[in-house]
Amino acid sequence: MKTLLAICMIVFASFAWAAEGSAPQSAGGVTVQGKVLKMKKVDNFTYLLLSTDRGEIWAAVIDASAKKGATVTIENATVMENFHSKALNQTFKQILFGKLGSASVSPAGSSTLGAAFSANPRKNLETINAAPVAKASVANAMTVEEILTKVAELKGKPVVVRGKVVKYNAEIMGVNWIHLQDGSGSAADGSNDILVTTLATAKVGDVVTVEGIVATDKDFGAGYSYKVLIEQATLQK
Repeated sequence: MKTLLAICMIVFASFAWAAEGSAPQSAGGVTVQGKVLKMKKVDNFTYLLLSTDRGEIWAAVIDASAKKGATVTIENATVMENFHSKALNQTFKQILFGKLGSASVSPAGSSTLGAAFSANPRKNLETINAAPVAKASVANAMTVEEILTKVAELKGKPVVVRGKVVKYNAEIMGVNWIHLQDGSGSAADGSNDILVTTLATAKVGDVVTVEGIVATDKDFGAGYSYKVLIEQATLQK
């Protein structure tokens, strides 16, 4: 997804997050234009609720001079889902992280947002399940559900899991972030999806075999906090 970016320090794709630290580059590229309905300022950041041609959308930018009622452009943004702001104590089902543009976008530019939202549907990852993927036939091979339900005994140990990439974010804090599902587990309790961090690349839809170390209660110090994930992972397709 308090599970995702903290407001006091956001290190995210495509943006220079000012005094909050340097940002790695990633594939953002979403552009959206909308009228500011609400504004919430915290520390060095401004949250904007925008009225757009695709409905109301939240966006977050470096503290800016936008005003309520103004029409603004959010450029080079990346879509995040299930983002919880500690500063606001608010969870956003979907939010854009980008920079406030100085010029309006054309209708063609607005449609870029539609493509991004198609790639990042308004479903939470926990509400979907990938089609079953055969379990890897090597030592330490486990299903997603097995890893998530045996966290205590697996902490710090290597595991191998084979599954389908259902979400991919590149080069956040120097690594690539992959959500993996193999058809095991339950969407109801979240045992169907596991996060993997790796230097390897992938794309949504890839079926990959991941080998890495199980980590628990991981806090990356920038608001990235997870109960369980696989890190230092290598991938085979």
